Amino acid sequence: MELRGRVALVTGGGRRLGRAIAAALAQRGARLAIHHHASAEGAAALRDEIRAGGGDAECFGADLTDAEAARALPGRVVERFGALDVLVNSAAVMHRLRLEETTPARWDEIMNLNLRAVFFCTQGAAAALRAAKGRVVNLADVGGLEPWPGFAAHSVSKAGVVMLTKVLALSLAPDVTVNAVAPGAVLVPESYDDAARAQLARTTPLRRLGGPDDAVAAVLYFLERGDFVTGTVLPVDGGRTIRTGGRSDGQGGG
Repeated sequence: MELRGRVALVTGGGRRLGRAIAAALAQRGARLAIHHHASAEGAAALRDEIRAGGGDAECFGADLTDAEAARALPGRVVERFGALDVLVNSAAVMHRLRLEETTPARWDEIMNLNLRAVFFCTQGAAAALRAAKGRVVNLADVGGLEPWPGFAAHSVSKAGVVMLTKVLALSLAPDVTVNAVAPGAVLVPESYDDAARAQLARTTPLRRLGGPDDAVAAVLYFLERGDFVTGTVLPVDGGRTIRTGGRSDGQGGG
């Protein structure tokens, strides 16, 4: 897909990895719909940067833990831009909560944003994406491929995104490709100190941390080059998922 002139919706586009993805798509000439909820300031700053560079961008606020708001968001984008070619489901939360610490309220908060919103946002986008022969990229996580007991609900939610990616790929074929990127230590949680970061690097087979650009490159592959790829989950993790035993110590970093 040639991204120039295409309309792309990036959920959670106001901060961290979502912002990096949105900025990269704008650099390719895409017209950006930047979704935000708690990060309105970051989304507005990115919108202004894109416009200052001659691009087209707009912010869309929505609480995606509300399934109806998630389903309605793509229609708002189509109303503003006239089309929707690309959906990147990036919005998520990541809470360090072990089994014993997870309350029903926190479970629902995590599942509603990390998993349910991906389903209903894609459902709301389906007609426009079919018409455009578009693309969907979901942000999964290495925690969806291996168990993270320190992030119990998060790990389960991202495992759901892995399976949802496959379900959506079959549901939207042959018109739309649906794939996922599963980042590892490319953007370490802000709470991690130097010792935790060093430990994460030591336990990664490539013996270093990645960066947002590593995950962005994988997203761009699926959008620009992956014409014959759908239903695939690509780990971008420095080899963490191939370590002996295949089980994490519960350290996140996507």
